[in-house]
Amino acid sequence: MTTQRQTGSGATIIGWGTALPDTIVTNADLEARLDTNDAWITERTGIRERRHGSTTAALAVRAGRAALDMAGLTGADVDFVLLATTSPDYQIPSTASQVQEELAIAGGACDLNAACSGFVYGLVQAHGLIAMGLGRVLLIGAETLSRVTDQDDRNTAILFGDGAGAVLLEATDHDQLLAFDLGSDGSARTLLDAPIGGYIRMNGKEVFRRAVTVMVDSARASMADAGVTAADLALVVPHQANIRIIEAACSRLEVPTDRVATVLHETGNTSSASIPLALVRALEDGRVGENDLVLLVGFGAGMSWASAVLRWTGRIPEGRT
Repeated sequence: MTTQRQTGSGATIIGWGTALPDTIVTNADLEARLDTNDAWITERTGIRERRHGSTTAALAVRAGRAALDMAGLTGADVDFVLLATTSPDYQIPSTASQVQEELAIAGGACDLNAACSGFVYGLVQAHGLIAMGLGRVLLIGAETLSRVTDQDDRNTAILFGDGAGAVLLEATDHDQLLAFDLGSDGSARTLLDAPIGGYIRMNGKEVFRRAVTVMVDSARASMADAGVTAADLALVVPHQANIRIIEAACSRLEVPTDRVATVLHETGNTSSASIPLALVRALEDGRVGENDLVLLVGFGAGMSWASAVLRWTGRIPEGRT
């Protein structure tokens, strides 16, 4: 479903933050115990290291608190916390409930699971909540995928890491979100899954093939609905799954590499956390200025996909005008 917002209150991002565990797992660490090596992992994935440790709630709280601190607000100023995650700490209740308690958020709280597309799904839902009258929504993508990854499986252990990224959205007269595209193909759900109590299972070749196609198609749908082209984009923030997927998708979209945000070399695939981690890094590096167009695009288990075009308004990162 491709939708362009027409009416209702707008929303803009006024704060952001991230959190990563302290433990760094390098390719050399994996090489020491698995039938693999640093050169192979780097060439095939672009990943050099990933972080392991903590809990999903703890990482979400750290990232969320950083976003609140940047905005000069507290949990009492927030109407809703939306946590995108595929690795909740409990089956029941939602991990967002713990985040709500620890950040003393006044409003509602729930988890959202759209796999690696989760943050963009959440961004669209956050805008919808604000359009219906809420003042502020804290959106967090947080994962502890190391807990659901078989660390003896060289096909998946090299890929996944833990981390969190958060943004705080506030109601405004204008709207950052110009257009979005959300989709899912349930017939492909077995290509990447993890049964309750089990580990991640993945058909890597088929995921790769489909991922490039759905990322490109979704990005084009959002850009067309927003009335913009790839040449208009200041920055593309893709899901951080594999450097080859990112390069292939951006090549088809005719987006040069200097306009693509990547952090997977040091975080690995952090699913719902990957797009906010890359977005915040780009913001901190001063790569986004006022009225710049930013494309977020990702894919994930389900198979799900999502993209959104933002016109950057509101808070401007330091060093940009």
